Amino acid sequence: MRSRDFPATAQRHRRGGFTLLELLIVIVIIGMLAAYVGPKYFSQLGKSERTVAQAQIEAFGKALDSYRLDVGRYPSTEEGLGALLVRPADTQEWRGPYLKKTIPLDPWGHPYQYAGPDSAGEIRLMSYGKDGKPGGTEDNADIGN
Repeated sequence: MRSRDFPATAQRHRRGGFTLLELLIVIVIIGMLAAYVGPKYFSQLGKSERTVAQAQIEAFGKALDSYRLDVGRYPSTEEGLGALLVRPADTQEWRGPYLKKTIPLDPWGHPYQYAGPDSAGEIRLMSYGKDGKPGGTEDNADIGN
């Protein structure tokens, strides 16, 4: 009687769990899905960082335009973006602060680059991208006004 019960008991236990081979097959399938989806996800992450940097540059541009309307000129390179938060010493018509918060770093943790008006009166506001250096492609590409 016992020998008959043993196979039935072993069969019941086998049906209750997974074999090592079944678990390995599931792990391989999950790994293949992650290898396919992962690069697509991370490329979207890089795209969103570039979008955030562009939006911040546009917001700085609007604040700089408000500064110019009040003061009559853009801040010099030496005054920098700090002139949007703190009145420069030689400025009488300043009605700031022109930003609600401090000047953030770009999405990659680098400071934004500001150059005051050139001979044509144009300003330059840039993020050098992920590598923090001028030039580059994809995530390392410069983003500017």
